[in-house]
Amino acid sequence: MAQVPGSLSTETEALSHLMSLVEAFRAFDGDNDGLIAAAELGGIMGSLGYNPSEHDVKTMMQQGDTNRDGLLSIVEFLKMNTQDMDLGVLGPFLKNAFTLLEADVGEDDKVTGEELYGVIGNMEMELSLDDCQDIIAAMDGDGDGCVSFEDFKLIVQSLL
Repeated sequence: MAQVPGSLSTETEALSHLMSLVEAFRAFDGDNDGLIAAAELGGIMGSLGYNPSEHDVKTMMQQGDTNRDGLLSIVEFLKMNTQDMDLGVLGPFLKNAFTLLEADVGEDDKVTGEELYGVIGNMEMELSLDDCQDIIAAMDGDGDGCVSFEDFKLIVQSLL
């Protein structure tokens, strides 16, 4: 079995950062269509503590807009901001867990630490229930002890 380092704190901090990016994106996506324009991107970057120039925002849009529609999707935004992020062994684990969970969880459902722990029985990973709860807590934007399957999916898509 693949062993996981004793502490997942670095990886769970990275997951928390990913969720803060999702929340920032959603805060500036006024019509909730999952797309933002350059002006909204500038606002997001400002809310994250950056002060990009108009030229910087335009450059970011050009780099992130992979389908060239003039807008950034949430997946494009996450990929643009996480390309250098390393989740160690947790990245492949989450991708595999997503595949297993996708069959059992609907788009409107939530994923708990217990459910995540349940799917690792089909994987060669040694994670405790506490580890799985910590992973979910890092992605839990509202503190209810679970993460929406939609958010879980966004995180996995940004890792691909």
